Amino acid sequence: MSDFAARLTEGVRRHGPLCVGVDPHAGMVPALFGGDTAKGVEYWGRALVEVAAGRVALIKPQAGFFERLGPGGMAALAAITRAARDAGLLVLMDAKRGDIGSTAEGYAEAYLGKAAFFESDAITVNPYMGLDTLEPFAKRAETNGKGIVVLVRTSNPGAADFQMLDTGGEPLYIRVAEALRPLTERLMSPCGWSSLMMVVGATAPEEARRVRAAAPKALFLVPGYGAQGADPRDALAGLIARGNHIEGGVVSASRSVNFPASAAGAATVEAWQDAVAAAIDDAKAGLAEAVTA
Repeated sequence: MSDFAARLTEGVRRHGPLCVGVDPHAGMVPALFGGDTAKGVEYWGRALVEVAAGRVALIKPQAGFFERLGPGGMAALAAITRAARDAGLLVLMDAKRGDIGSTAEGYAEAYLGKAAFFESDAITVNPYMGLDTLEPFAKRAETNGKGIVVLVRTSNPGAADFQMLDTGGEPLYIRVAEALRPLTERLMSPCGWSSLMMVVGATAPEEARRVRAAAPKALFLVPGYGAQGADPRDALAGLIARGNHIEGGVVSASRSVNFPASAAGAATVEAWQDAVAAAIDDAKAGLAEAVTA
């Protein structure tokens, strides 16, 4: 059984660092698939998986967009994750879980357990209740070859409210990265990267460089590329250029590849998939050009 870091690194070497978000925003799923219903979201997500397979290494479903639709939405999430894994894609679940004790155990088992209903290769977690809240996820990462993705410096404007606060000469987000060093080492892979991943937003390139200096072995998940306004060079600021390719993490795009303007008028699923494929290819090309520039 390979570990998450090895699977991700191999996938990025093959397909590049783009990660395709799966974010079915309310009211945006085309009527072509059934609109903003649980079944519509499932059909849309499966069609997106078909396009992503062979183009990127992984997808990142946002759990909140499925939870809002109740049991049917959660069934759609499970179906999409299964379809993605069957297609050879890694699944990074964006659920930002964070709780203590048995509650955290429940979250960890639901996504990283051996018989997880929402089986994922990794899940995003919030560390701000303390390092003990990460332990249930870390145990399953070790046992089941999974990864955990810890919020460190996020891409939203309000991130500065707390993450940038001075804590004895360093901002809080750097203290978080430093506190994660033992877990980073504990989850080290023979591939040279850790199965502990850190979220570092594409809209904060200078902070990304600082986190990289503090966490040289952690993989990065970089959200904010595309619709949130980060350009390719900023998105790649915390990753590592090796020759003509990038290692050390992935860059996520969601709305720009989920709902490109060119797909809005598609009359058939095939036409919609062609437009989405072109959007994914354009996002990949932008990152590739930034690596070689």
